[in-house]
Amino acid sequence: MAVPGDPPNGTPEGIGGGDDELRPDEYRSVVFDEDFVRAARLQEFSAQERMGEHARAVRSRSIWSGGGSAGPRTGSPGRGARQGMLLVLLIASAFAIAVYMGMRNPYVPPADGNAEPLSSTVVPLAPAVPVPGGRPADLYADSPAAEYRIGAAGITLPAVRRTHHFTESQVVAALSIAKDYLVQSSLDPDVLSGAASRPVRVLLDPGQLAQFDESVTSPSGDGRHAATGWLVRFDPATAVVADSRVRVSGILAFQELNPEALEVSTDHTFVYAVRPAAGPPAADGASLFTVRRELRLRFDREDLTARRAEISSAYVMAGPQDCATEPAEGFKPLLAGAGPTTVGPPASDPYAAGHPRRTAGLCGVLAPAGAPSGPPAPSRPAPSQASVSPARPGPSP
Repeated sequence: MAVPGDPPNGTPEGIGGGDDELRPDEYRSVVFDEDFVRAARLQEFSAQERMGEHARAVRSRSIWSGGGSAGPRTGSPGRGARQGMLLVLLIASAFAIAVYMGMRNPYVPPADGNAEPLSSTVVPLAPAVPVPGGRPADLYADSPAAEYRIGAAGITLPAVRRTHHFTESQVVAALSIAKDYLVQSSLDPDVLSGAASRPVRVLLDPGQLAQFDESVTSPSGDGRHAATGWLVRFDPATAVVADSRVRVSGILAFQELNPEALEVSTDHTFVYAVRPAAGPPAADGASLFTVRRELRLRFDREDLTARRAEISSAYVMAGPQDCATEPAEGFKPLLAGAGPTTVGPPASDPYAAGHPRRTAGLCGVLAPAGAPSGPPAPSRPAPSQASVSPARPGPSP
């Protein structure tokens, strides 16, 4: 049976099957339809094109050539190819512009320095009567601090409700951070002795760290860099805490400043039993030192997440101490047996160069009701270096 494509009379004698005898006809199943022809990488020129001078018989088809037209091929890109080329050019142009703008105006991440600096006022309170001495428990029992709670138990949180832009849990977070700050800055033994400041530092907004570090290392009474505006610290050469059970009373309150910030205000009185730093500790040689701290702490949403605070203002009264001493570095209590002092604050020279003490002239008198009612210790001369003064007693819980 003849196969289509064979000669009508069969294969002439003497002529072999050619390649068919060497290998099977692998192209018999290929259908040379229009799509196959269009997909070919080589395209034959038309007869008219081959008549030109130095014309080749075939040409390579560009991958950009359009394949949808049935007309003569010219080798120029089709409509689809032109759109692809345009898209590539647009992408390349956009990338080049982005690189150029990035080099011209590099992105600078916002700095964590947008916190307002702390404004602090520290007022020493001079004693109006001789400073009583005795055992810490007896001194507390005879003072207005008799009903105060001990340590962190005296810092209680108020009833909590959500604000217009902050949830109840966010308000609780702000109050708890404020309490942590009060505990670390007013009750930590290492902070009170001046041996450490990190427990307070880790709770501060990064924008205030430089100011805090300068206040601790180079304290000044300029209203910005008093260490005692940030924390309670005693001069280790003057007095040490005689009883770790500090009496505390006060209140916490909160309000929404704006859609992005909460404010917590604190007003607490801390009563410490202290004794002289020099010499062997005497059982009945303690005296009381009172510190009233009114703070305002600001929190944005990032602060609440990171558990830190921005301390915007601090107003501190502390005594008994001598008004003639500088309270910025640390409190120097007038100890048991010290008599009342009428020495005023140091003189201020308005013509002097440098930064004047902003709190110069600020000095109060510790009300007799703020001292224990027991008999004073044997009178002795007041230390040559007195200290910052105490505050009036706060409300009982």
